[in-house]
Amino acid sequence: MAFNHLPAGVHDALTPLSVTPVTHSVPMAKNHRSDRPAPEPVSRPEPGAVLGRLASGPNRASRITHTEHLPPRAGRHAVWPDRIRPEVIAAVQACGIEHPWAHQAEAAEHALDGDSVVVATGTASGKSLAYLVPVLSALLDGSESPNGRGATALYLAPTKALAADQCRSVKELSQPLGHAVRPAVYDGDTPFEEREWIRQYGTYVLTNPDMLHRGILPSHPRWASFLKSLRYVVIDECHTYRGVFGSHVAQVLRRLRRLCARYGSSPVFLMASATAAEPAVAAQRLTGLPVVEVADDASPRGELVFALWEPPLTEMQGEKGAPVRRTATAETADLLTDLAVQGVRTVAFVRSRRGAELISVITQERLAEVDRSLARRVAAYRGGYLPEERRALERALHSGELLGLAATTALELGVDVSGLDAVLIAGYPGTRASLWQQAGRAGRSGQGALAVLIARDDPLDTFLVHHPEALFDRPVESTVLDPDNPYVLAPHLCAAAAELPLVEDDLKLFGPSCADVLPQLEAAKLLRRRTKAWHWTRRERAADLTDIRGAGGRPVQVVETGTGRLLGTVDAAAAHGTVHEGAVHLHQGRTYLVRSLDLEDSVALVEQASPPYSTVARDTTAISVLETDVEIPWGEGRLCYGSVEVTNQVVSFLRRRLMTGEVLGETKLDLPPRTLRTRAVWWTVTEDQLDAARITPEILGGSLHAAEHASIGMLPLFATCDRWDIGGVSVPLHPDTLLPTVFVYDGHPGGAGFAERAFHTARAWLAATREAIASCECESGCPSCIQSPKCGNGNDPLHKRGAVRLLTVLLRGAPEEKPGAMPEQTPGETVEEKPGGTPEESPMEDSMEDPVENPGEGVPPGSAEGPSVSFPQGPLSP
Repeated sequence: MAFNHLPAGVHDALTPLSVTPVTHSVPMAKNHRSDRPAPEPVSRPEPGAVLGRLASGPNRASRITHTEHLPPRAGRHAVWPDRIRPEVIAAVQACGIEHPWAHQAEAAEHALDGDSVVVATGTASGKSLAYLVPVLSALLDGSESPNGRGATALYLAPTKALAADQCRSVKELSQPLGHAVRPAVYDGDTPFEEREWIRQYGTYVLTNPDMLHRGILPSHPRWASFLKSLRYVVIDECHTYRGVFGSHVAQVLRRLRRLCARYGSSPVFLMASATAAEPAVAAQRLTGLPVVEVADDASPRGELVFALWEPPLTEMQGEKGAPVRRTATAETADLLTDLAVQGVRTVAFVRSRRGAELISVITQERLAEVDRSLARRVAAYRGGYLPEERRALERALHSGELLGLAATTALELGVDVSGLDAVLIAGYPGTRASLWQQAGRAGRSGQGALAVLIARDDPLDTFLVHHPEALFDRPVESTVLDPDNPYVLAPHLCAAAAELPLVEDDLKLFGPSCADVLPQLEAAKLLRRRTKAWHWTRRERAADLTDIRGAGGRPVQVVETGTGRLLGTVDAAAAHGTVHEGAVHLHQGRTYLVRSLDLEDSVALVEQASPPYSTVARDTTAISVLETDVEIPWGEGRLCYGSVEVTNQVVSFLRRRLMTGEVLGETKLDLPPRTLRTRAVWWTVTEDQLDAARITPEILGGSLHAAEHASIGMLPLFATCDRWDIGGVSVPLHPDTLLPTVFVYDGHPGGAGFAERAFHTARAWLAATREAIASCECESGCPSCIQSPKCGNGNDPLHKRGAVRLLTVLLRGAPEEKPGAMPEQTPGETVEEKPGGTPEESPMEDSMEDPVENPGEGVPPGSAEGPSVSFPQGPLSP
């Protein structure tokens, strides 16, 4: 079986559990009362016992590097505020919930007082009920007005799956209230014949930020009666609105507030967030309003057993003879197989759509060897499926018909999958907030649960499974977003002007950057000032200027040559690295070869094939410093933050054998370069520091390159980013600094806040980077420390020991205190790691194209790794 790289004979998926298979799910023991009526008690193994069985196979126990036991916790009840309609309280009690938890009652009280509030408590703590009760009470009041719709509410979810799930829950809860509450989903899957009814009669409309941006706000006259009565705006899973996407959503919400004011309403914002650092600060930045925080979780919690699992080394060798661990994909498929045989209902979260499909297929094949009926009870769930396929999978999982599911983050966010017993997490998901969000999918009715994090072969995952305190003893991250980014702000000013002409009083709503951006939009003839207002000047829709998910540019359509059938789309930013001529493209379990890529018409022509290899794009990157905003001495070295211009070009692709990863050959490509203006953090070292670190000219490039790779891999531990959101460049002599320099930059136009976070946490970030390299057991570098899956230079040159010595000397000069607050902004070919297609499903979107498994990293005279670059396509494009 491909992806099973253990030595011959050591295929351990089924050997430890060669027992009579079960064909039913066995729930785990309950520790606490649920919010719903308890089912009949069923005998079920404790999570510790389940983990013990997983570890009982050959060489399995040594793969568990740490086990964390989170004890059960009792709940604290309260009473609903007396201003809640008794009919609503009765409806809640009819669902088996006699009393609210204390945090639910507190959030409802704030909502009734007209205070915008964020509820930041743990998974399955009842956040939905905390906002639903005041919303339903208001809708019931509004139903008594003469038009029957005196109050409305808008619900925003980051994914279609979550909105559909919430709609089912609202309908169930509000059934005793009759027609007073009329919930409806309004998204891209909503039939056109239903949309007019929703606009005219819906009282609780569930949608997503994309539909609000492209559909509702530009057509606001058709929504006039709804917006006029808008009492509450619910923003679910608001911690997911981070980076560029979060910055776009923040501006969409400001446009919504502006139109509501035009129609005479001022809605209260009710937000639900996973546990996060400073949730009120992030929520205020998202909405632009003062927000009250409710973070004291009063709900009960069952026992959680959380294991860290490191796959074993194999007999294979990777680039430069480096040792290779068994893939997290293969290891997760084994564990999912074992759990299905035990009858343990499990979701395996995977970072890419392709990974979800592979784990599902491998698990089905192995289960079929035991019992074909078991194989039918495992499936994949990811974005890109048809709406009816997604809904059918959600129903099957909810009902218990499915025993195992390999899912991307499209299922991570709040979908009610009560009754799950275990969660497998194939690779660290990028943030501690996402890690706990995924782990919380199991045990959602208060019962005991098992969570297992399976490490990928990369620096951060390896560091975390050997430093559990970084996961279990540290708070979750702050949410990073920057609504004032001019590349984000500009298209929303255009969209706002198209909705209603912009006036001076509007500008404070959109932020201080308006004064700088408006003249540029006038110069570009996108806006024109007449008397006291700015007007949109074009015929085309202003909302189409930007993709709020940061994709940048028109998506590339993937079309099958023989039939003309549209298979799907690929983000413009990822197209160069994923659907170039000769690329292998995977769609719904089928493999295609790209025959041509037409960038002008945004079409990739493919044909079905079964090549024995996968493809990996490689590219080169050059970077220049545009402006240095802050420069801090680190001994003789310097730590800097500012604006840079990155030029990236995909130059070739590798063909790798599926079974072994062996490189079969490299093919040159002729694709145009792309330019990105963004924000970066960089550090320099002097000749004396190089001498102190015993770095000779022969190993300088490899030492810088290795430090760059490892620092990019470690940054997600300190900023709410993914490795694929950022890029890096290292060069022995940079023309702008005239010193050996390492850059780490945001992969989005104008920046996303990640490089700024790196600047503020540089001492801890680079210290962790040094520790990750030094503690790795390999001799000269491997994917667990300094090799990168994205390196366009083929991970050459790299020098592990030199990187450790270099970082040691650099850190000696690091100041103890944190760098000061960022001041307001004033008006060579290298080795690099570039932002390039991401292996992670976007947490916000469940209709995106297959992500890139390994975008290239280029390193001519220097070295680099790059992120999923979103090159600017909007009004401020260079």
